[in-house]
Amino acid sequence: MSGAFRSALAVVAGVCASLVLSASGFGAASSTRHVDFGVADDAWLTYGPGTLAARLDELATLGPDVVRFTVRWDQVARKRPGSPRDPDDPAYRWGEFDAVLRGLHRHGIDPVVTLFGTPSWANGGRASNWAPSSGKAFADFAFAAARRYPWVRDWTIWNEPNRTTFLRPTSAKTYVETLLNPAYAQLHAAIPGVKVAGGVTAPRAGSAGIAPVPWIRSMGTAHAKLDVYAHNPYPGRPQSETPWGPKCVNCRTITMADLERLEREVANAFGHKPIWLTEYGYQTNPPDIFLGVPPDKQATYVSSAALRVFRAASVQMLIFFMVRDDPAPAGWQSGFLTEDGSPKPSFAAFRFPLQQTSRRGDAVGLWGQVRPRSGRQPYRIRLEEDDQASWIGGTRWTDENGFFSITVTAPAGARLRIWSPRDSAYGYELIVR
Repeated sequence: MSGAFRSALAVVAGVCASLVLSASGFGAASSTRHVDFGVADDAWLTYGPGTLAARLDELATLGPDVVRFTVRWDQVARKRPGSPRDPDDPAYRWGEFDAVLRGLHRHGIDPVVTLFGTPSWANGGRASNWAPSSGKAFADFAFAAARRYPWVRDWTIWNEPNRTTFLRPTSAKTYVETLLNPAYAQLHAAIPGVKVAGGVTAPRAGSAGIAPVPWIRSMGTAHAKLDVYAHNPYPGRPQSETPWGPKCVNCRTITMADLERLEREVANAFGHKPIWLTEYGYQTNPPDIFLGVPPDKQATYVSSAALRVFRAASVQMLIFFMVRDDPAPAGWQSGFLTEDGSPKPSFAAFRFPLQQTSRRGDAVGLWGQVRPRSGRQPYRIRLEEDDQASWIGGTRWTDENGFFSITVTAPAGARLRIWSPRDSAYGYELIVR
């Protein structure tokens, strides 16, 4: 599914007369929108149940374009390397990172690599969330990592540096001068055409942190170098906040509901840079009785967020956290799989997102995507009403990126699903409103 930004939808002869191309640009003469959708779950991917090969096969079934994965400087370089720009320096231990990144490469899944974590020898014996004493040390590691993984085109520098949990001193100037700008220069030196994302901000300041709006502005003042701005737009009040609202006017936080604020602040600070949304998700109840939403609502929000991002021209990527729920009750529970590996409704919603875009009488506008594999995909729309089920028209085809936008006939209250013949699987149901 991670094909290039290519041609438009070709409609198969004999498609039902109710098929209507919408105004969103899927006509035969227009180009189509490309967005990368992915997942992040370092712990499951590296240490989860079963073999790495089995987990990678499960990822391929889920169908992400990209997988965000962290390469930890403090774990690769526990000792100071004698030749820090040489990935083969004996001090470097790439082990588990090699296994995951090479496995993703074999499966045709593009990694988005995050560089994070300072070894104690580089920051005066402090914890890994303290910035290095020298920007050169991190720059050398970034160069070595790029030489180790030359097929990786997408990189992010650090994670949520606007929070004390992840970076101290918690300062945009510190972040830009000791982490982002040094790594940006060396990643570009090592891999022509690489994309380096800066920011990777949390949606809120947390305790003693800095909210994303002033952080972005301070990064601009510090002359940050970046190809893309990255942000983690988690909801502030998940039980009442959808990907679309309610919006928080004049807030300094940035959730998915306030995506327009992110676009505006990034444009003001850096010019019209693309945006990656590098972590996002809703926990489910069960098991999280305090912050979780019902599993069917999580599934709906997965599809809804996909449409939200598709309509935001500056956003090129949306990554959901995580694949499988944390087995610890106090852990994070936003997976597409439960702790025991059973699929939640969101598993199907990620593979085959479907959203209603309009309704006039029984004429219902639909937007959706078939994600597993690349290129144009066949699909059908299943209508379920009371105890009856039927197909709406025949087999249709997506565009080159798996997207479609159509109008069908269906009454209010009917349930619609995508059927993917190549996967022999249904998407999660959409109830016509």
